[in-house]
Amino acid sequence: MINFRLIRHLWLFLAVAEEQHFGRAARRLDMSQPPLTEQIQALEQALKVKLFERSRRGTQLTPIGAAILPAVRKFAEQLERLELSVREAVAGRSGVLTIGAISSAMLDVLPPLVERLKSEYPQLTISVKEIDSVEAVPALEAGDIDLAFARLEGELGGTIQSLPLAQDRLAVAMHRDNALAGTSRIRLASLADQDFVMFSRQVSPVYFDSLVASCRSNGFSPRILHEVRSVASQVAFVGCGQGIALVPASLKKLAPENVVFRPLKENVSVVTTAVAWSTGRDNPLIDAVVAVLGSTGGGPKMRKVLR
Repeated sequence: MINFRLIRHLWLFLAVAEEQHFGRAARRLDMSQPPLTEQIQALEQALKVKLFERSRRGTQLTPIGAAILPAVRKFAEQLERLELSVREAVAGRSGVLTIGAISSAMLDVLPPLVERLKSEYPQLTISVKEIDSVEAVPALEAGDIDLAFARLEGELGGTIQSLPLAQDRLAVAMHRDNALAGTSRIRLASLADQDFVMFSRQVSPVYFDSLVASCRSNGFSPRILHEVRSVASQVAFVGCGQGIALVPASLKKLAPENVVFRPLKENVSVVTTAVAWSTGRDNPLIDAVVAVLGSTGGGPKMRKVLR
């Protein structure tokens, strides 16, 4: 039997944990504070643990509260997905396709695909959530998403398959005052003495490792001054005089006036977006999407066909 009282208590726990304040959590939940406090206390009594410490600075999770927070947050996400599926079924829709995508894929690859899917499957609900590349495979394996659009290459696991969609040549983003800014094409080896702003390995290990390997194959290890979470942040750091960055050439459009892009003399290409899916789950819609993407060959050709 479903314990609806426990579910509600966990939902209230999540609100207090995220707001770190009973008053703010009560306003977020559209309820008064005393009943919220009473129900959190009831949850603590039921679990026989203390979940929060209250002080003048606000409300902090106890170690036990912090330990259960990730599981409660995931449970809440699953409940939201279940609620969405029920609503869509009642409305007569055929299903929900959950897509996880890195921010650059949302700007480039994903819009034409979503447009085509909505046209061909009008009863389908498409839910898009932002992920980092490193989160793609675990999310697919856990069933949290149906498709992942991320920077992925190589062996991803026994049940995960991928298809490269877009590749791009690397260029050097540098401040316009950099001594190399006047060079039309730059040798990778000439960057040995530069400070680098790198895409964080924690976000995309394959992408990070491929850039470091390219540098090492040209005789040096990059001196990394900053690791950031997006290409846009790399360009922004470069604009603040915090080093140079190796970035996909097509992202020149992100550059402010004080940042210049210069192509490398070497042809160094990277996968900027791949689609990945789990073969352990039988979903004909995923097969249909992959067939569309595979038949178009990826990159600009794929975007042209989808449009």
